[in-house]
Amino acid sequence: GGFAPPMRSIYQALDILVKAISKSGYTPGGDIYLAIDAAASQIYDRGVYRVDGKTLSRDEMIDLFVDIASRYPLLSIEDPLEENDFEGFSKLSQMLKKTIVVGDDLLSTNVERLRIALEKGSIGGAIMKVNQAGTYSEAADFAREAMRRGVLVITSHRSGDTEDTAISHIAVGLGTPLIKTGAPARGERTSKYNELLRIEHYLGGEARYTKI
Repeated sequence: GGFAPPMRSIYQALDILVKAISKSGYTPGGDIYLAIDAAASQIYDRGVYRVDGKTLSRDEMIDLFVDIASRYPLLSIEDPLEENDFEGFSKLSQMLKKTIVVGDDLLSTNVERLRIALEKGSIGGAIMKVNQAGTYSEAADFAREAMRRGVLVITSHRSGDTEDTAISHIAVGLGTPLIKTGAPARGERTSKYNELLRIEHYLGGEARYTKI
């Protein structure tokens, strides 16, 4: 997987990231922003969440992310609550003014779940995974509808991916503003980034860097 050094808390991890950005000569919240994939369904059990050795309710999870967003240059938070809590996502979205709430497990690259989330105001961003949808056509329909409705779409790899670079072409072809393919560790991740560089070289002056 990605880099996972031992940390005492979420806050320590975020502090180290901000420090690393600054020591590299960049400005946190200017040049580089942070994004969190909480994958909250993985820490959810029988109505509560387990975070940093504590048991938190839904409202306490929401308060946690509101606090994090107030302290750090947080661009987005993905799956902050368990995968069927459309109302909780909506509540958090209303409280976060500058941070985008992104649905992955909440949506499962499914158009019907996307429509429910939009009706309830649950999300501002959506993860699009081709093999989660099952077919390219379904994934493309999902991405196009989301973008048409003003949702920030992020083309994403899956855990256990290979060095296949198709999603790099899919992201560019569909025009999704972002791509998520993990830390630059191991070939199945770096292959996607290298392919994006090749696509940019091929497009030449036609290539456009998306700003969000």
